[in-house]
This record gives sequence, structure tokens and C-alpha cells, in this order.
Amino acid sequence: MAATVLGMPAGAEIALPDGSTPTFEETENEARYALPIGPHDGDELRTLPAEGQVTRRAWRIGGTGLSSFQVMITLRQQLVDDGYEVLFECDASSCGGYDFRFGTDVIGEPDMHVDLGDFQFLSARIPGDTGQYASIFVSRSASSAYVQVISVAPADAAQPEVVTSTKTDPTAMPDEATGSLGEAMETIGRYIMTDLSFETGSASLGDGQYDSLAAIATYLDAHPSARVALVGHTDAEGSLAANIAISEQRAISVMERLVSRYGVAADRLEAKGIGYLAPIASNQTDDGRTRNRRVEAILISTE
Repeated sequence: MAATVLGMPAGAEIALPDGSTPTFEETENEARYALPIGPHDGDELRTLPAEGQVTRRAWRIGGTGLSSFQVMITLRQQLVDDGYEVLFECDASSCGGYDFRFGTDVIGEPDMHVDLGDFQFLSARIPGDTGQYASIFVSRSASSAYVQVISVAPADAAQPEVVTSTKTDPTAMPDEATGSLGEAMETIGRYIMTDLSFETGSASLGDGQYDSLAAIATYLDAHPSARVALVGHTDAEGSLAANIAISEQRAISVMERLVSRYGVAADRLEAKGIGYLAPIASNQTDDGRTRNRRVEAILISTE
């Protein structure tokens, strides 16, 4: 499957979904970008002054039913895989809504569209004294998704290029995602709960004790500022719409169990579903389909 690929500082690449059309590109040398590293609190927006070569780009993704969250979740993992450290991430509500949107650098309409009630934001950097930063802003209209990427590199860096690539598996999970939950959260920001089992077409989480749920509760108790998104996935049997619905129901059932049995506050969790769009195994085998029916825990905010 061909994809549009954005070259980022330090050789990173972000593969955008099929159907992506570039709408804006601008590069400034010796420029400054106020990179958001916290929400707008009603009075001000916490930012980091990133200086160097600043490149602003935007794309429209037509004909997709993916939500802003679904687009962001794949782009986020690619940044992490390419060595970026996430500094801050939020959705429309936790970012600060209107104040955040108009307090940060956003490419204007019609090149970049932002729905004030439906957007996702992420800022990141290459660790160390690299001077390399990036932010991703995702929103959508009724018919299209929109992606804005702002990258910062040292002023003498070569300008990144947009090319066509056959990068086919941007969602593959690294080994850390199935190891220790605490280590996975601290290193890659996501964890696959391999002890949960879902049959095809079922959203019911069986009764019993699950080590992964206890581990999430323990992690959140030890990190009072952290929030976790529970993301449901399915195998590829059935329609996309039906699978998105069942995967969200599975995520909700896990969320409800964390609240009712493990005492996790509901406002520290959210539940989403993306159906069969992010497989971790082949859907051509029984074992692969079983692995794809899963719920992942994703760290979405922490101080």
C-alpha cells in the first residue's frame, strides 16, 4: 500500500494514510516556534521556544472515516519508533479547546481545518541537545481528516522531503509492548493486554482476575497525573463499521472493569475502538486473528 511519507529531522519518517493530499508547505530558516508542552489553562499556554529551521506542512485526507484519534494514534507510534520523546499530548477538551487552538501556531483555512470540539495534539523532541522538535495537530471535517506537522531542526539542517514510499506496517508493535507494563509505558507509551481474550463478535470481558488490569491500576496509582486510553482492536472478519463498533465496546468493557473492580477513577480513562485498522499479526490464520482481537493501554497524558 503506497503512502505519503514525511521526512523529519534525524531521518525519521511519518507515513500518512492513503488519500493524503498536501495543502501547505513553508520552511523558514533561523525562525522560532513556540512548541506547546502543556494545555491552555485559561490564562496562558505553556510553551518551549524551539529555534532553528522551522517547517510547517499540512495535508487533507479525503474519503476516510478515520477519527482524529485514529489518525493520531498511528502517527504517534511512528514518531516514537523513530526516536522521538513525547513531551505533551491532549485532545480538544484537555488541550483547552478554543483557547489552545488560537493560542498556538495553526495553518489557516482551507489548508488546515480545525474542529474546536474534535482535535488531537502532540509535541515531541529528539532527546539530548539536538535542537530537533516536532508537533502533530489532527482534526477533521464531516468528509475529511486534516494533519498539520511542524518540525524544527538546527538552522543548517537539510530541508526534509516528501516522497512516495511503500512503508507497509507503521502500526507493528515493538517487543516492549508486551513486556512489563511500567517499562512499556515509560519507554514507548503503550501496552498490549495479552491476558484479555475476546471471541469474534463478542464485547464481553470474562469474569476473573486479569494481571494487566491490576498493573494498570497500580501504575495509575503511582503516577497521579497520568491518563490512559484503552483502544480496542479486532480481527478482519466483518465490515469496518461493525468492527469499529465492537472494538469500542470491548474497550468500554475493560474501562468499566477498571473502574468497578480496581477502583480507577473514570476521568483518568477513555475508551476508543479502531476495528481492524491496526493488526499486529496476519488475519489469514486463527492464531493471528486471536492476537488481533485485543485491547491496548496507551499513555495519553502525564506531567
